[in-house]
Amino acid sequence: MTDNTNTFEHAFFALHHGLPRQAPGSDASTRRLLSLCGPLPERPRVLDLGCGPGRSALLLAAEAGRHGAEVTAVDLHAPFLEELRAAAGARGLGDRIRTVRADIGDLPQEAADGSEGFPDGSFDLVWAEGSAYLIGFDTALARWKRLLAPGGTLVLTECQWTVGEPSAGARAFWDGQYPLRTTAGHLAAAQAAGYRVLGVHDLPDSDWAEYYGPLAERVAAHPGGAGPAMAAALAGAREELALRARHGHEYGYTGYVLRPVTAGDGGAWPARPEAPADAAAVRAVNLAAFETPLEADLVDALRADEAWVPGLSYVAEAPDGSVAAHALLTVCRVDGARALALAPVAADPALQRSGAGSSVVRAVLAAAKERGESLVLVLGHPEYYPRFGFVPASRFGIRAPFEVPDEAMMALVLDDSVPVPAGTIGYPAPFGV
Repeated sequence: MTDNTNTFEHAFFALHHGLPRQAPGSDASTRRLLSLCGPLPERPRVLDLGCGPGRSALLLAAEAGRHGAEVTAVDLHAPFLEELRAAAGARGLGDRIRTVRADIGDLPQEAADGSEGFPDGSFDLVWAEGSAYLIGFDTALARWKRLLAPGGTLVLTECQWTVGEPSAGARAFWDGQYPLRTTAGHLAAAQAAGYRVLGVHDLPDSDWAEYYGPLAERVAAHPGGAGPAMAAALAGAREELALRARHGHEYGYTGYVLRPVTAGDGGAWPARPEAPADAAAVRAVNLAAFETPLEADLVDALRADEAWVPGLSYVAEAPDGSVAAHALLTVCRVDGARALALAPVAADPALQRSGAGSSVVRAVLAAAKERGESLVLVLGHPEYYPRFGFVPASRFGIRAPFEVPDEAMMALVLDDSVPVPAGTIGYPAPFGV
């Protein structure tokens, strides 16, 4: 691309040049997402993909790890990298930030010219605020996973619906250029891609103002008359700003903190559908896991109920072949619409925190998704089930038929193409509610 090439891309970057951010975000949100990563190595190797002018890269270089991070900042737009290098030098961070001009959707293990590429397992933290949008959320999950070192973490932010039924006006804009999901849809995709969820952070409206405020000022002050490409770029920016003003309550940005599933997370515990011969062992695990026999009796009663779904009662096996954990999905209703209830989930007390429970839950959820089920509900610990993609059911207007803390009643959308029903959950008769 030459300076006098009158293209939309050139005009777009000219319009955005010098702005502090190229997507919604803030230093506060960057710090919050960083805190959700947990402990990092002393000087973590960080890869900032789609870094833009480098606001996040600068903060990560200064604050990630006890003595700051070694940040490789990648972008395809050379002027952004020039801005970042200048800012890093001014802040005394020039030795901690390396800039690379590359396509974030096609990062080679080795560069064609023999210089350093992006080998597998070479980063402790892969960071992408606003840039997964450029290649798609699912593509980002798949292509960037290989870059993570053992125990490494992927952090990305993504635009998504914040309401169950977006308006026609909002859909008319987004469906044509970047179909959005909900939080639950993104979490389900992350789980399917082999990640566990360490944390989720909804970016506040003020994070949009940090991006759109300077952009709106730039657009308002632009004299125009710079050719058809700039006219198109200005029109696109005005449309985007107007959409946010009209429909901003219907969509937003959310940050996801993800870590690939390893054997310690449950991969070492093979899981399978229960066989008829497992019934006694499943009952024994439930009796051992809970203080009363209610859950064990519930499983037995559900086996004889019309809510039972063959193939959705799963067990995880211990090394000796015995049943280490059990998870059950049966049919429930939400205002008459079909859903599944995850209950009970039990692990041998001697094997708790070993990953057996996580393994069996992931397996039964994957089986439900493969069968074409669309919605799973669980009443459980709000610090445990979000790792599988569950979010508060109240986000979809789903409520329990009894008083329960909002954060404990959770939902997981398995199929984004099926509308999520709202209303009160109707459990099978054996639940006794």
